[in-house]
Amino acid sequence: MSSLSRAWRLPRWRSPRPFSSGSGPTAEKSVPYQKTLQEEGPGSGQPSRAPPGSAQVVVVGGGSLGCQTAYHLAKMGLRGVLLLERDRLTSGTTWHTAGLLWQLRPSDVEVELLAHTRDVVSRDLPAETGLHTGWVENGGLFIASNKQRLDEYKRLMSLGKVYGVESHVLTPAQTKDLYPLMNVDDLYGTLYVPKDGTMDPAGTCSTLARAATARGATIIENCPVTGIQVRTDDFGVKRVHAVETAHGTIQTPCVVNCAGVWAWALGRLAGVHVPLVAMHHAYVVTERIEGIQNMPNVRDHDASVYLRLQGDALSVGGYESNPIFWEEVSEKFAFGLFDLDWDVFMQHIEGAVNRVPVLEKTGIKSTVCGPESFTADHKPLMGEAPEVRGFFLGCGFNSAGMMLGGGCGRELAHWIIHGRPEKDMYGYDIRRKAVSWWAHPDVATSLPCRRFHHSLTDNNRWMRERSHESYAKNYSVVFPHDEPLAGRNMRKDPLHEELLQQGCVFQERHGWERPGWFSPGGAAPVLDYDYYGAYGHERHRDYTYNRLLGDEYTFDFPPHHHIIKKECLTCRNALALFDMSYFGKFYLVGPEATKAADWLFSADVSKAPGSTVYTCMLNRQGGVESDLTVSRISPGSPGSPLAPAFEGDGYYLAIGGAVAQHNWSHITTVLQDMKFQCQLLDCSEELGMMSIQGPLSRAVLQEVLDTDLSNEAFPFSTHKITTAAGCQVRAMRLSFVGEMGWELHVPRADCVKVYRAVMQAGARHGIANAGYRAIDSLSIEKGYRHWHADLRPDDTPLEAGLAFTCKLKSSIPFLGREAVEAQKAKGIFRRLVCFTTEEKVPMFGLEAVWRDGQVVGHIRRADFGFAIDKTIAYGYIRDPAGGPVSLDFVKSGSYELERMGVTFPARAHSKSPFDPDNKRVKGFY
Repeated sequence: MSSLSRAWRLPRWRSPRPFSSGSGPTAEKSVPYQKTLQEEGPGSGQPSRAPPGSAQVVVVGGGSLGCQTAYHLAKMGLRGVLLLERDRLTSGTTWHTAGLLWQLRPSDVEVELLAHTRDVVSRDLPAETGLHTGWVENGGLFIASNKQRLDEYKRLMSLGKVYGVESHVLTPAQTKDLYPLMNVDDLYGTLYVPKDGTMDPAGTCSTLARAATARGATIIENCPVTGIQVRTDDFGVKRVHAVETAHGTIQTPCVVNCAGVWAWALGRLAGVHVPLVAMHHAYVVTERIEGIQNMPNVRDHDASVYLRLQGDALSVGGYESNPIFWEEVSEKFAFGLFDLDWDVFMQHIEGAVNRVPVLEKTGIKSTVCGPESFTADHKPLMGEAPEVRGFFLGCGFNSAGMMLGGGCGRELAHWIIHGRPEKDMYGYDIRRKAVSWWAHPDVATSLPCRRFHHSLTDNNRWMRERSHESYAKNYSVVFPHDEPLAGRNMRKDPLHEELLQQGCVFQERHGWERPGWFSPGGAAPVLDYDYYGAYGHERHRDYTYNRLLGDEYTFDFPPHHHIIKKECLTCRNALALFDMSYFGKFYLVGPEATKAADWLFSADVSKAPGSTVYTCMLNRQGGVESDLTVSRISPGSPGSPLAPAFEGDGYYLAIGGAVAQHNWSHITTVLQDMKFQCQLLDCSEELGMMSIQGPLSRAVLQEVLDTDLSNEAFPFSTHKITTAAGCQVRAMRLSFVGEMGWELHVPRADCVKVYRAVMQAGARHGIANAGYRAIDSLSIEKGYRHWHADLRPDDTPLEAGLAFTCKLKSSIPFLGREAVEAQKAKGIFRRLVCFTTEEKVPMFGLEAVWRDGQVVGHIRRADFGFAIDKTIAYGYIRDPAGGPVSLDFVKSGSYELERMGVTFPARAHSKSPFDPDNKRVKGFY
């Protein structure tokens, strides 16, 4: 037995250790649980039963996600569900997990997922099986050592009220009363959630297995998968055909990869790339501590440490800045652990002893260091793989597989059976696309399209850097405007260097560097990743970009709030240039392009060439998969990215760059499902895009463009090919900020020349560069929607106030029309509402919405509107009585918005508070 005190006093300096480890596991069982499933039977090497010849779905991996997915598939009534585990259930990474469940996270969807997990382990499974899963409801306590951290917890508390999650912000004295052994001298406050708790991995998974088999599922242990047969159908689409094992081949149209750390190897058997990395993750278990019984679990994020109650002891762990990568993942690993590297784990000890001083004299009973899988954005990998139809992922859970397992298992099961999840799982979707294979097993699927661009996941440096940063920042405060430092400068648009020298502070979206805002202090380049000083890297000094990010680490208005204001008001009063080159730019062309467009787009886009239409794309349930602009075009020249040659009809699609891959996947899937004879061409890299907006935009652009820009010659929502600075461009009269303006779509090689010409012409009119922070403010002020903020796949156009984008007055069928018509007939039971507050208070989303003293929803998106000088927030509200949410219901209520536990009177608007008559975009000032 060692002690935390002795461990803490170990020499602080060691010679540099390897960046990663190829060491194998130890055999010793050190986890604190009373039993593991390893002990329930000998490892004979023979399967627990003979595999069947066929199955409807084969789940591979018997950990938390595999068991939860099999259970939910069976519970939803699917027959022929088979789970294969190469050793025994939980033997990979689940068996040694800490099993913590915290109900509050800074994501509304994740709060819902966590709530379902909690319901499954604490209520559903005991009711169905009569067995105890090992759930212990001892509560959770989040520690705040500074104002920003406590502000974050207050935000969680307000969101929790929307979902009925009880939580309380405690003073240091109240915290001491709750947890007498805790040192509270350095506390700012805490957040206490009484119904948080812990799960037992063996108890949970064995009970899930019992419940699944009772509903007809089959679970086979000691049955490793050796191959996956993939066949190409008549349309050239690869599909799962069978699973091979050492004990027989199983015919199946669907495989679910829940193999955890080994998901990469399983994916390789099917030709599927699974972008995750394996790392060591550790905790230690103390000897008995007098007075610790019944204490809540503790997360001290600022010390990067958690304290999990383990009977009369504690488990102590956390997320360090220098984790060890497991380079050579062993296929033979089962119920094994690594030797703990104290040089790495040391950083958690000081924080633990500081928080609970009695630990300094407490012995260590055991150390637990096992593998976990981590992803580049710290989000799980779920959904159907882009390479192979019928191959689903449920892996990469970043050490949260037990906690998210119930919610994600249910969503994955729904995805498999019904073609899409019930909730908005966009952030987890491996290809950012919901597509049905079950309902239409004979149709083609989408081309490979990933949530991580192939240029990123094929880059080992990017994967390693981003995965490291995601791990190291797991306990960091989630600030509204934070940006990664790892894996940057991967995709640059043609104006990048030009704007960098003018003080552009860049944001990263889908690998692209896009303008965020412009600092008057000069260039702020993003430097190579320094791993926060880990692995022998020297930390950057005088790092301007990192300093500017640090200034934004607040839930108040940032220090450069006035700079964003200047960009916005310059656009409102004169003109501004926005570089939007990261946008996705697609062409839909071919003999049946119009037929495809009619089906794909909710609005009528089949107009004459030269027209541009704002539209949505919907899923079968009527949810909004995208909002975009679609322009009818005429054939151009072979090889031209600006006006390509084609036969039949043509449409040009402009889509936000962060969601371009999602759109590509949705469109290609629909084209193949419907067997339309047309092509989708991607010219995103070949074209730049700059948007010139403001009341003086016409005067400036008239000097640059070789065409008449009058309202009569160039009305709103039209486009044409013209010349700018001697270069051919496609000019579109559109706005995403609520002003008169034009977008210029320019071949990449000509972008700098055109940009300089516009800036030179605009100089005497006061033109300025502006970034996406200004766009966020300007667009919300005008009431324009942002997809995946105001709009998500589980929101409909009727709920979002976008009924005008649906061609319901025509007889033209479109994807999702039946669902929209049914909702229109039944009534709208939630509605997106615009709110403003008189008090100038920063809001960022997740604030609770109160109506007449009752919580009716939460804010999805918020910003400050500088022209109207008010905070603006958009959120969906419901009627607590369960009735429809009519406009009269919206107008009749008295509203408050709760920010960090404090409510502010708010006014609900039925129209945009800025230019409600829509005159400015049409040139009427």
